Amino acid sequence: MTRPGTSVVQKAVAKFVRGLQERNASPHTIKAYQTDLTQFADYVGPQSWSDIDHVLIRGYLSSLYERGLSKTSVARALAALRSLYRWLAQEGVVEQNPAKLVATPKLPKKLPRVPTIEEVNTVLDSQMPESSAFPERDHVILELLYGCGIRNSELIGINIDDIRWSNEVVLVRGKGRKERYVPFGDSAAAAVRAYLPLRQKSLADSKRTTEKALLVNLRGTRLTTRSVGRIVKQIAVANGLSPDVHPHTLRHAFGTHMLEEGADLRAIQEMLGHERLSTTQRYTQLTVKHVMEVYDRTHPHANKS
Repeated sequence: MTRPGTSVVQKAVAKFVRGLQERNASPHTIKAYQTDLTQFADYVGPQSWSDIDHVLIRGYLSSLYERGLSKTSVARALAALRSLYRWLAQEGVVEQNPAKLVATPKLPKKLPRVPTIEEVNTVLDSQMPESSAFPERDHVILELLYGCGIRNSELIGINIDDIRWSNEVVLVRGKGRKERYVPFGDSAAAAVRAYLPLRQKSLADSKRTTEKALLVNLRGTRLTTRSVGRIVKQIAVANGLSPDVHPHTLRHAFGTHMLEEGADLRAIQEMLGHERLSTTQRYTQLTVKHVMEVYDRTHPHANKS
């Protein structure tokens, strides 16, 4: 529903976002587009599409910088605008995309710091912190995030019936509701088997025995991505890792360590659920960086000082 007096841009944004919802875009994507495009609509006010050119869009981006937004946030806002204009062109509303004439802010090439294999193994082999409310479940969280390389949102979406014990794989629902099977190892399997009876008891205590989710909280309902993030950070810090560690760090570690150990790039792409191989190839950057660091540190002729 659009309110009386709603501008042309506001109406278009509302319709565009509805289209994303109908195409089952992820909630995070929808929220990001809605936030960025609503801010743009507020900035341009009642102006028509013919009044909006690349100069006005540059002015909008400048206003974001003035508000203290980072280059990454400004780049995301511009990407949202370009997507909106592509949709407007498909709808026959506009012929030109002025957002394409605006240069994307140059972002620093920041590669995530990935924990070493030894660091991750230390965390997985350690006792859960005393503050852990459900240690067996938290161990499963770590084993599946690192052992399968899945996203936080994919992890919490796993149901009991998604585990295929006979094939040692788990059904994962990725971006755009795309499904894939991901193998899990003996360590993850053992953690899940140890957790399941305690999960059942927790559900019985909370009178929620029909809950399908694999990972539940003490109230017997499905865990949230926020809860998983808090649990992972708590365990990482307790084991001497950086407070910057989050669920996606373990996904990065999965991809990097698999590559370092000789796994095929396309197999990693399949397991991570990347649509494009170029997304997976960033792990080669991480690995090359690691190799160079090892070379510089250990080769006797590397540093002639």
